[in-house]
Amino acid sequence: MTLLDDAPPAPFTPETASLPPEVARALAILRAHGLAEMPSAEATDDAPDYETDEESDAQEASAEHDAAEHVEPDDDHEEAEPEPEPEDEGEEEEPDPNPQPALAPTTPAPATPPSTAPASPAAPAVQGTGAPTGQAGAGARSRPGELQDKVAHYLADEEGTEFTVTEVANRLGHSGGAVGNALETLAADGKIAKTNGSPRTYKARQPNPYRPAPPAPRPATPPRSTAAQPASAQAPANTTPANPAPATPAAPARAEKPGTAIRRRNGQLYYPRTLGKHLTDVQALHKLREAGIPVLLEGPPGTGKTSLVEAAFPDLILVAGDGDTQVADLVGSYTMRADGGYEFVYGPLITAMTEGRPLFLDDATLISPKVLAAMYPAMDGRREIVVKEHRGETVTATDGFYVIAGHNPGVHGAILTEALASRFATRIQVGTDWELAVSLGVDERAVQIARNLATRQAAGDLAWSPQLRELLAFKAIHEVLGEDAAFGNLVALAPGEDRDEVAAVVRTILGKAASPLALGKQAKK
Repeated sequence: MTLLDDAPPAPFTPETASLPPEVARALAILRAHGLAEMPSAEATDDAPDYETDEESDAQEASAEHDAAEHVEPDDDHEEAEPEPEPEDEGEEEEPDPNPQPALAPTTPAPATPPSTAPASPAAPAVQGTGAPTGQAGAGARSRPGELQDKVAHYLADEEGTEFTVTEVANRLGHSGGAVGNALETLAADGKIAKTNGSPRTYKARQPNPYRPAPPAPRPATPPRSTAAQPASAQAPANTTPANPAPATPAAPARAEKPGTAIRRRNGQLYYPRTLGKHLTDVQALHKLREAGIPVLLEGPPGTGKTSLVEAAFPDLILVAGDGDTQVADLVGSYTMRADGGYEFVYGPLITAMTEGRPLFLDDATLISPKVLAAMYPAMDGRREIVVKEHRGETVTATDGFYVIAGHNPGVHGAILTEALASRFATRIQVGTDWELAVSLGVDERAVQIARNLATRQAAGDLAWSPQLRELLAFKAIHEVLGEDAAFGNLVALAPGEDRDEVAAVVRTILGKAASPLALGKQAKK
């Protein structure tokens, strides 16, 4: 039992008139027991006005309304009269005695920005500078050949200046392997000049073929290319990009009959050669592609392996392999965009798979076996690879995808591993067609020297012999600088350990000595 249980009703006094009944009663009881004194008139003047239950409910509703609007309470709120304020004071502070209507007014426009402003700028900050996710910029995926355009434009803008692969890669913000492949392709197409082999340096040609075309051959397969590109660029993790409708491989090159030249994409002519009794080499590659049988072209540098593949497949994607080639150069990598974000740009392997195009790995045996292993699943029965760097995306090859590789057995560092050899069921030996060299206008004595040296190379007496590439260079030098310079340069092309033997063969067939080109004394007037 408490003091309040048996307490009489509180007497009415002027001092307690302004107090709630419960408070007045409690004070009366405490006073009766000598535990409190009633406040004086002066004290009650400063005492806070206590609200009734109904008034308290209305104030709580108003306070909740104010909190929702983020409006700071008025400093004089405690001493405000509980009666409703006039409507013309504004809807924001309207304390309607009815709690339900008190929350009905909509939030005033001025109060909205403070509650939403912090959330709006946050989204752009994450999209522009966040860590790579593969989704940012996926819709703006670089088209095939775009890097070649960038490289060619950059060299053209710096006309007359030589650049290494690393310098161009740093300026453009792409991987060295991708830029190196683009430079090699442009040089092979005659659109830029390769000025040095070690380190590799390049510069714009004179006159300058500005903005190299993505490749004239590409119109041969527009349905595949157009349909597959967006699908592969936006493919979600662990899903297979939408494949385009099956289509037959690219149309054959312009001519396949023996003796009829085929114009390559760099404008040079290729003359098909026989393979067996009833096929040309170009026809054979077409049939192998239709059957999905990868082929390995094996032979010394300069025998025409690349020329053959370019003549056979106008929609070819070429990778110039070397010891610096990385997995990212085949599969793709993240590249920084102009806005500071990142996007994943697919490499030549993924492009060939999704667009159903042939992929030629030139000097494939110079590429590290660990790097080549990344593409093996695309070449066997699975015909798919998992791009770990791009959220584990699974890419499946479309119809028309085909792999050709080139192998130069005599090149230092070229290793044909068992794993690589097992992926190529067909191996074709590619040598120089001596009769073709003569028909192209090469001096017959130079062709005889080359054939003699090739025979000795096959017997193991020499490590080098000139091939069709060197013979065509001989012809060009002969026309420009004359016979002596052309034969002397042929001797100079031989490696140091074979140069004396080559010079002896040249002397025997030519009937006079030929010396490598060298500068002499100052020319006099």
